[in-house]
Amino acid sequence: MKYRASCHCGNVAVEFEGEIAEVLSCNCSICQRKGSLLWFMPRDRLTLLSPDQAASSYEFNKHLIRHRFCPRCGIHPYAEGTDPKGNAMAAINVRCVEGIDLAALAVKHFNGRSL
Repeated sequence: MKYRASCHCGNVAVEFEGEIAEVLSCNCSICQRKGSLLWFMPRDRLTLLSPDQAASSYEFNKHLIRHRFCPRCGIHPYAEGTDPKGNAMAAINVRCVEGIDLAALAVKHFNGRSL
């Protein structure tokens, strides 16, 4: 299925395909504060609908993940990083995906505070 995700004001938007059945709820210091529900995919399957420079980036701790957010409205639609094998990955904040039924998704809890 094809999806579109964006920040609140629409300044940062992405498009991707896949089957979102399970999402991850992380309790690390940033994900808990943002309330993100994440779905991971290879970065090359994510298409930016807005210019890359439309999104600001925030990195913390080990600087392994670029948390991408809109500098205008502050919403974080996606992040970029690498998996343990070194593959480029994207993490979609499914709360920013248009038309998705969040209640229908299985939620897996991840202890990000332990990293």
